[in-house]
Amino acid sequence: MKRFLMTFVLVLAGVAVVAGIGVFSSINQEEPATLVAKKIGTMKTDKGELDHYELKLDVYPNSSDKVPPPRPTSALQGIQLSGQPFYHPSTSLQVPANSVVTIHFTQYDSGGQIYNPYFAKVHGTMDGTMKWNGKDVTEIKPTEVGHTFTVHQYPEANQPYLFLSVPLPMNAGNAKTDKAGYPIDPQKVSITFITGDAGTYVWNCEFPCGDLYQEFGGPMQSRGWMAGTFEVVA
Repeated sequence: MKRFLMTFVLVLAGVAVVAGIGVFSSINQEEPATLVAKKIGTMKTDKGELDHYELKLDVYPNSSDKVPPPRPTSALQGIQLSGQPFYHPSTSLQVPANSVVTIHFTQYDSGGQIYNPYFAKVHGTMDGTMKWNGKDVTEIKPTEVGHTFTVHQYPEANQPYLFLSVPLPMNAGNAKTDKAGYPIDPQKVSITFITGDAGTYVWNCEFPCGDLYQEFGGPMQSRGWMAGTFEVVA
């Protein structure tokens, strides 16, 4: 009888552990909370006067007590991506269709040489420029890239074409930092573009800031870190 009771208790404990793991995995597989663009007014364009929206994104070299890390989908992913760069506060982005959108980036990471100089240039903005620390530029030096923000189609997607890419300049290695290790005077970039009809796209960083696969693995292929979705909604 005692043996039976012991076996029964162990079975229940095992079921509880499995159920707990299932719940934990389900919670941790949730996508990052969607960051929705906020309306700030209207803007006159060659397509008429359109509603104007904005998003604000920060890029950090690592998490800290000041900025929490992205939520991993598993304990293993949390370990693998510990100390890696990430976009904040989310990599799931939503903007309205047929509107003007401005994205403001604050870039706190270092950087270096990008493999493909194409991504050191600005693509897809209203006038082909980005505003970098108050100045309008069309490109930066390929040796001074921190990250990129690159939006593109899913392969063979049957939806409106959208391609947008902007380089985010690196911070100097000797830049003054705060207690969390982030530059006190980070790089600031703003871009403005016009969306078309509704569609769902992906975005990622094209600077080799990860590990494995020629430094394009790890955070660079992980939602919540350096890749995500870009949804244009009607």
